[in-house]
Amino acid sequence: MASSAESRFALIRDNLGEILNPELIESILAEGRNPRVYWGTATTGRPHSGYFVAAIKIAQLLAAGCEVVILLADVHAFLDSLKAPLELVENRVKYYERVIRAILEAVGVSTEKLEFVLGSSYQRSTDYVMDVYRLAALTSEHDCRKAGAEIVKQSANAPMSGLLYPILQVLDEEYLKVDAELGGLDQRKLFTGT
Repeated sequence: MASSAESRFALIRDNLGEILNPELIESILAEGRNPRVYWGTATTGRPHSGYFVAAIKIAQLLAAGCEVVILLADVHAFLDSLKAPLELVENRVKYYERVIRAILEAVGVSTEKLEFVLGSSYQRSTDYVMDVYRLAALTSEHDCRKAGAEIVKQSANAPMSGLLYPILQVLDEEYLKVDAELGGLDQRKLFTGT
């Protein structure tokens, strides 16, 4: 990689506990392209101070020239063991976008370059639903439960909706046309599918 690509990668890598498949990002940078990265948040509760951690990383990604998409995951929020009813989730996404913009601006991030996407804007499409069915036919209950163990509320008799969550997260990367996803170590099993 050229020195400019190396410095961009150093900024992308900074403050991350782990990067899965770093060679993918390195090759994009070596080509002179801007990586497209998404960070998603399920709109289940109130945004809290932990959102500042993501905001600082998003600021670094933007400084490294990345295109950043913020997914307001309303369908994920509804499916996560019904933590929030669909009607509440629909109203909550507007609140989340305003709060996330305010948090980012508080740490000096211009939100003009960010793309906010509502999950249901594509997750209700026929193509997406058929892709969910295809992946559901290929993925075991065990693998879905294991992949979502640290994210989705688990119980002895959990609803099937929680098992769909990992499948949706895999498809989000494809439908958002991103190169990478930003998330916490608690999501590692979702990222690797194990």
